[in-house]
Amino acid sequence: MRTSFNIPDAVVEEFDQVWQDEGLDNRSRAVREAMQEYIESHSRLEDLSEDVIALVAFDYRHHEVIEELHGVQHDYQDVILNTSHTHQGEWCLESLFCQGTGERVRELTYRLRDFDGVNRVKIMVIRDN
Repeated sequence: MRTSFNIPDAVVEEFDQVWQDEGLDNRSRAVREAMQEYIESHSRLEDLSEDVIALVAFDYRHHEVIEELHGVQHDYQDVILNTSHTHQGEWCLESLFCQGTGERVRELTYRLRDFDGVNRVKIMVIRDN
């Protein structure tokens, strides 16, 4: 199947550099692998049902979303045990150490992804039952 995407040039250039540095044959193969990783990570997130311990990390533009992000974190204080925050210029990196039901941690992750000022949200499940 052929398809097309609108992707910023800088992202494509960086993506091309990475797959070439890794020795992949072509961009199509790299895109297939990236899509498979996305499917695997999100399927795992959807499968969370029991209590979990997880680390949720995200980066964002501080001035665009800080108040709203604090509101979300307060909404999920039942699963957020600890936070860590660092500044990197106009960007911030935040990590949330979470423990609770898979459903609540998943909801938190999706809420964080809703903000335009949030660049990436990654979750690492440390333990699930």
